[in-house]
Amino acid sequence: MNPIVEFCMSNLANGAYPVFETLERDPNIDVLEYGCLSYCTKCSDTLYAIVNGELVEAETADELTKEIYQFIEENPLF
Repeated sequence: MNPIVEFCMSNLANGAYPVFETLERDPNIDVLEYGCLSYCTKCSDTLYAIVNGELVEAETADELTKEIYQFIEENPLF
């Protein structure tokens, strides 16, 4: 079972799209996009993704990519 990373379409448009593209190329991660993840206040303030049900956020796309990989490493599914 792969880690699941979920993105909001609005957050992708606000700058998280490069993260989405990077993670989509990783065969060990399942990436999903939704119209809305109901984190509207976060969405307007920062870049974020939901990783295995937990909020991960950062100020830049590069930082978000690093934070997601770090979260996955520190919180294995099994």
